[in-house]
Amino acid sequence: QVQLVESGGGLVQAGGSLRLSCAAFGRILRINRMGWYRQAPGKQRELVASITSGGSTNYADSVKGRFTISRDNAKNTVFLQMNSLKPEDTAVYYCMVAGVGLTPGNALTDFDSWGQGTQVTVSS
Repeated sequence: QVQLVESGGGLVQAGGSLRLSCAAFGRILRINRMGWYRQAPGKQRELVASITSGGSTNYADSVKGRFTISRDNAKNTVFLQMNSLKPEDTAVYYCMVAGVGLTPGNALTDFDSWGQGTQVTVSS
């Protein structure tokens, strides 16, 4: 079982910055993709940004040029640097990690794990 620990959310004024972190723990052999999603009240969860093991990134149009996703492969950690924050960025942010791990019986298994969510609130 792979567990994710998120940190870095909080309250910030419009135009400010926050940095989110998410570390993956468990019997991990390989992480293929890491990403950040968000869900605002009354809205569906949406992809914010993702990054592959090779470093290829993908961003939602609404955050391009303001947010940057990065990863530390040695620490199984993904980051989201959020600059020029807007009130519409207010949401619960969830990290997602997908890859290959080991079961308790040492069999290979694909995994797709989610963090507990961290609140980001941007005031106007």
